[in-house]
Amino acid sequence: MYNRTIMDHFQNPRNAGDMENPDGEGTVGNPSCGDVMTLYIRVEDDIITDVRFKTFGCGAAIASSSYTTELVKGKTIDEALAYTRQDVSDGLGGLPPIKMHCSNLALDALREAIKNYRLKE
Repeated sequence: MYNRTIMDHFQNPRNAGDMENPDGEGTVGNPSCGDVMTLYIRVEDDIITDVRFKTFGCGAAIASSSYTTELVKGKTIDEALAYTRQDVSDGLGGLPPIKMHCSNLALDALREAIKNYRLKE
């Protein structure tokens, strides 16, 4: 069901874990599947310099979280906000259609973290 790229991000997630004193934090969940994700960002001069995540969910949710952190690290806030769920799916080599909601979850958590960051500023 999952390709090699998805399995790699699931088995070896990048940027997983907590972040002390993040500049922004976003938590989202999908009641239909039970996945819950928290994403933390550190921002300097409008650039996401560090990003971490904690995900409780399926392999696709963890892989999407991992890939999303790699995708946005080093990007400006506006560049990060421009990514779509299709960008996440494509970067993972294609998520199965039934798992596309997992890529939404990663981006939704990112958007919530950015929203939280902007509220603090």
